Amino acid sequence: MRMNAAPGNRRLKAIVISIALVCFLCVPSAKAQGRCGAGVDLVVQALEKMRADSSASELGDADQLLKRAAELCGELGDAWYYRSLVERKLGHAGLADFAMRQAQKFPSDASGEQANPFVLAAPILQAGTRAVTGPGTAAAGANSGPPGQRWALIIGIGSFTDPNIQPLKYTVSDAQSFQDALLDPKVGNFPADHVHSLLNDQATTVNIKIQLNWLARSAGPDDVVVVYVATHGSSRDLDTVGVNYIITHDTVIGPNIDPDELYATALPMVEIANAIATRVKAGRAAIFLDTCFSGNAAVKDAKLIAPGIKNAAPSTQMLNHIKQGSGRMVFAASGTEQESLESDTLQHGFFTYYLVQALQKEGGLTPLSKIFDYTQQHVSQTVATEYKMQQNPVMSRSEDTTDFALAQSAGASAGAGL
Repeated sequence: MRMNAAPGNRRLKAIVISIALVCFLCVPSAKAQGRCGAGVDLVVQALEKMRADSSASELGDADQLLKRAAELCGELGDAWYYRSLVERKLGHAGLADFAMRQAQKFPSDASGEQANPFVLAAPILQAGTRAVTGPGTAAAGANSGPPGQRWALIIGIGSFTDPNIQPLKYTVSDAQSFQDALLDPKVGNFPADHVHSLLNDQATTVNIKIQLNWLARSAGPDDVVVVYVATHGSSRDLDTVGVNYIITHDTVIGPNIDPDELYATALPMVEIANAIATRVKAGRAAIFLDTCFSGNAAVKDAKLIAPGIKNAAPSTQMLNHIKQGSGRMVFAASGTEQESLESDTLQHGFFTYYLVQALQKEGGLTPLSKIFDYTQQHVSQTVATEYKMQQNPVMSRSEDTTDFALAQSAGASAGAGL
């Protein structure tokens, strides 16, 4: 028995040593993962400063953020790739070439797609040129041409894999209601195969990116694109007003609110902004953001995600980022520092309920600015009257004259009027 025991002891000792070695190696690995998580957030911060009209000061700030990201995580390909673009924009050819060589060592989605936040897919119209107007028609200029096709991506997330993220009651029904309006022949009359939806477990960070790529590949210059998002929206921290992350189905924050996991698993709002501004060629794009909800509209100061993570509405800066280019209209369910509220009575969020009601009343031929006026008025009045709270939807557009309708065919007819 002793002879048999010796090999067993040696095997046991080998297993113990292996476990100890793995645990020893886990410490620097965990630290490296944390540094890379922080690096990812720095890249996101830099992207928020990288626009077609970025000032020299903003470019300098972005450059410093990307340098720090690369220092924290040398294998972060996005940091090197975007730094190469910024350095070239600043006229530093040598530094741009060096950063690009580093980016090639660590391939990323951004470098593979040749993403460039400085180049707009639908360039800004020249001063004095009218922007898109009228029911489903394009005006002269960058948005000229016959009425094109219509494409839509609908995202509604009410359940989350992380139990620390509070579920949302009506985001999925909101998304389905808006999708039904787009498909209704009397409203949007969108072709069914041109409307893609991601609901709950389908709406992972990766799947949303894939569908944004589908929009970019599908829509042409004379087309209309609609993006609708209903879920939690998170700011970077309690002192930051701007929404930086969309909370997707598979976002992880952990019981102690690990920001590195949030940065690694949520979807930065700026990625949606850049996809629409720099990759979607459609001359007309409408983006509806219902990205901040209260689990119970009647309860103030409810913890919507978890203590320490603030739900927030899109900031003015983020709306401006999304509307870059020409023919862009952005609609947010609430103003900065307000919540977008859900109603147990309506079994919907207020914003989407009245948005769909406006579309159904008027049909699909009414310009979106008029649809917004109805929505804003009813949301603001209802929330103030019933809950003594404020929720004021916001509209932002690429040009002051930008306006268009969702429907483009004779099958969509105007309703009774608003």
